Amino acid sequence: MPQKQRSKSWTELKQAGNECFKTGQYGEATSLYSQAIKELEKSNKRNPEDLGILHSNRAASYLKEGNCSECVKDCNLSLELFPFNVKSLLRRAAAYEALERYRLAYVDYKTALQIDCNIAAAHEGTNRMTKALTEADGLSWRDKLPPIPTMSLSDREKLAQKSPASAAPPNLNPAPKHNGTARQTNKPAPSDKDMKRGQALKEEGNALVKKGEHKKAIDKYSQSIKHNPTEITTYTNRALCYLSVKQYRDAVRDCDEALRIDGSNIKALYRRAQALLELKDIKGCEDNLNTLLQVEPKNLAALKMMEDAKNMK
Repeated sequence: MPQKQRSKSWTELKQAGNECFKTGQYGEATSLYSQAIKELEKSNKRNPEDLGILHSNRAASYLKEGNCSECVKDCNLSLELFPFNVKSLLRRAAAYEALERYRLAYVDYKTALQIDCNIAAAHEGTNRMTKALTEADGLSWRDKLPPIPTMSLSDREKLAQKSPASAAPPNLNPAPKHNGTARQTNKPAPSDKDMKRGQALKEEGNALVKKGEHKKAIDKYSQSIKHNPTEITTYTNRALCYLSVKQYRDAVRDCDEALRIDGSNIKALYRRAQALLELKDIKGCEDNLNTLLQVEPKNLAALKMMEDAKNMK
């Protein structure tokens, strides 16, 4: 008789889910994390934090698939099991933001900053939510916020005692690279006044682009960045202008900055690939396009550029 195949352990299923996530197979990753959760729940060695991490990982898959409601549910479960898990807070914040539940997103971003004040993604999210809530509710928007949870001293001590390897799930959102290792930057959050001035200058730059005045637009975007160096679209817009005036290395640098803020930004990946292709860095171009196509597999412009890059070899 054939031997019965051994069922996989929850750790093996989790690892398989991580591998699928890394290669952009988010549906398969979701299924594997679901199986891992069932196996761990049946196990005698059930650990609340391990279960919380699995729910957080599955939330990341749901978020990539655009299933924001399920992402929120998994993050809620994760945070019940593993309070103040930063990755769960950031994933739930991103899902709330996509669902236009800006107050709840703001609270999660601010809570994450209580745990680690150097999280660039949380600073960026706070800035975006501040802008959105100011536009929606006026200057009194803070009065309408839900309470922001405060960490007790004991919670802080518990988090400090945990090693990064055991306390947090693997980095499932690595920043893409085109050459070497991406440098992490933690820019200070700009004031409301600087954000407004930066936005006004960016809009002036946008108007100049529509007129085809790319060099003047570059100046406006550069001024905007001085006021608000955390606005991703200013970098991608200036990169477009640099491409138009054939300053390809400057375009790459702007896309680098944008991708440090959002490692899967489609415009930044595409424009950096364009610039690298012009610089004859075929491998760098293909690496960016492969990352882009993991996010948007049917992006026709990226598929066309991939063919052009292959023809240049």
